[in-house]
Amino acid sequence: MWMTTSTTTSLRSSIYDHIEENGRTYHRFRQGKYFLPNDQEEQERLDIQHALFFLSLGRLHLAPLGPNPKNVLDIGTGTGLWAIEFAEQYPSTQVLGIDLSAIQPVQVPPNCRFEIDDIEDDWIFNEPFDYIHGRMLLSCFKDPRSVFQKAYDALVPGGYLEMQDFVFPGHFMGEPRTETSLYKWGQMICEASEKLGRPWTNVPKYKQWFEEIGFEEVVEKKYYWPLSAWAKGDYYKQISVYAQADLLNGLDGMSLKLMGSLGWSADEVKEFLVGVKEDVKNTTIHAYGPMRVVYGKKPGVKLRRQSIGSGEIRILK
Repeated sequence: MWMTTSTTTSLRSSIYDHIEENGRTYHRFRQGKYFLPNDQEEQERLDIQHALFFLSLGRLHLAPLGPNPKNVLDIGTGTGLWAIEFAEQYPSTQVLGIDLSAIQPVQVPPNCRFEIDDIEDDWIFNEPFDYIHGRMLLSCFKDPRSVFQKAYDALVPGGYLEMQDFVFPGHFMGEPRTETSLYKWGQMICEASEKLGRPWTNVPKYKQWFEEIGFEEVVEKKYYWPLSAWAKGDYYKQISVYAQADLLNGLDGMSLKLMGSLGWSADEVKEFLVGVKEDVKNTTIHAYGPMRVVYGKKPGVKLRRQSIGSGEIRILK
């Protein structure tokens, strides 16, 4: 990604440094824009989350890509696992992963690379992309629609944008269990994320925003992740194992900064989360996480007809 001088950050040692707070580490580049940590504990959670998505979808993407996409962008790449596996699956594709944290491995396929950058900045790339992918970015942006617009502008005609994201807060079968710590936690996180200017509640608007921006053939797929083994069937019980591990391993990291913005101390947050974790594991509480995949295609080059004399030719519009 080529940027203006004011936003360019070379791969110098400082961007590999981290900020430590309450025993967790956070990105130094554009410090404070992303509320979750980037330490080893969080990286392991992200890899669990990757397995959860693959189990749910059965593949890395749902958008109907051709056999040889030329350039692919993974925004908010995290540990880079999705980008690496996509590069292995499509060896002729150049895959670029971008994140605020330098937590990606050094040993990667030759057609995969990573850059440390802020996807909310202006996008200036050497070439357009055939496919842009984003996953679990509900907590990342002040204005997700503007990011989708940048993705649209950066795609080739006929290229796809795909977002895979969690609908927050989670739901309950039947009436919401308002007496539970899990319910109260979700409401507090919504309040805090709104206060901090990066609301976590935008995912249900993705499809509408895609259509407003101009994407064609927009598809929205809905999935459901039980948070414990209350759901029937082997598939959902297996999903629940990964979904529960993902949430339990992420609760502290998700909550420290957000609840802290509401005046909670780190000790108060951790004490409250004891009850939340008990609720997550309680099979009498039928909680689940809705997950949605939305993808759409940038309109392709259209043909218009122009008549010349008695003949007719087609020219590109």
